[in-house]
Amino acid sequence: MKFMHISDLHIGKRVNEFSMLEDQKVILSEIIEIATEQEVNGVIIAGDIYDKTVPSAEAVDVFDDFITELSSKDIPLFIISGNHDSPERLDFGSRIMGKHKVHIAGQFDGEIKAVTMDDDDGKIHIYLMPYLKPALVNRKLSIESVSFDECVRAALAKTAVNFEERNILVAHQFVTAGGNAPERSDSESKSLGGMDNVDVSAFAGFDYVALGHIHGPQQMGRETVRYSGSPLKYSFSECRHKKSVTIIELKEKGNLTYKQIELHPLRDMKEIRCSLSELMAGKTLKTVSADCYVHVILTDEDEIIDAIGKVREIYPFVMLLDFDNRRTQENLNLNQLTGEDLKQKSPLELFGDFYVNQNNIEMTESQSNLFAEIAERMEGRSL
Repeated sequence: MKFMHISDLHIGKRVNEFSMLEDQKVILSEIIEIATEQEVNGVIIAGDIYDKTVPSAEAVDVFDDFITELSSKDIPLFIISGNHDSPERLDFGSRIMGKHKVHIAGQFDGEIKAVTMDDDDGKIHIYLMPYLKPALVNRKLSIESVSFDECVRAALAKTAVNFEERNILVAHQFVTAGGNAPERSDSESKSLGGMDNVDVSAFAGFDYVALGHIHGPQQMGRETVRYSGSPLKYSFSECRHKKSVTIIELKEKGNLTYKQIELHPLRDMKEIRCSLSELMAGKTLKTVSADCYVHVILTDEDEIIDAIGKVREIYPFVMLLDFDNRRTQENLNLNQLTGEDLKQKSPLELFGDFYVNQNNIEMTESQSNLFAEIAERMEGRSL
């Protein structure tokens, strides 16, 4: 039996004030095409369906179109909530949709929901564990867990799993392996000092663990515990990611294979470092096409008037513009001045540092004298 594993759709997300809805529609259409071509028996979505707990109407429409199209092809869906989702909203209508093979576990009610499928090799059980945190599990199970690892283990311990048969667990947690953390990106929620991690050993016995929460595709501890990653790049720290869907195939017990199929976004996300003259001459277009989302880092030393306007002539989808030159480096050093530095330097010396940072040259003697005269008038004393 063959399944597609995806996660972290973050429908409705804005990146640097750019709406990603159009990009998400395109990538979800490609995912439907892949599911059809691969003849999958189910699509697993491991949380963070939406980017906000109260998604926009447009975001809800996009997801509705996606699951409706898959359902029309008689492809079952297995969906859990992530930390960005509202469990209650995601659960709305779930009992009705379950009758049409759209299985949703938004809220944890004390039990981990399971769906069973059959093929020639027997039964496959898909366990849907929504995003769990200690306060929720403690309330539902009347326990006193203090960490995410403890609460996940407690929830799994309450679940009767026949490990003689084939079992898939769908989860949305920050999973580590013996203290080794997954590779992360800027677009993810940061961990709470290590308290939110769940060790991979908690999932021992499951044939495959379909994880969500981390945006880069990767395994954790063993090949069959995997993050599928997000289908789109949601920060420039993900520029080098190759976004994909994961296809897993379970045959008889102990015989599982997987592969990743690369996705093709409407617009890629790239970083460019160059001078404005190089950019305007079209030199960067050889490696970064004009329809990409870009973070441009200009290395020019001279001040550029309307730099963003000039960059947009070549890259209309520029998201970020920064400078890296002597001025920015010296500004960085200026920002690192200690309170003792400020005490030891005179107003004239501090203004001189500021002038150099802004103009890359020292003040002339006449400019220094002018500043001293102005400061003396303002303070009523000599510098």
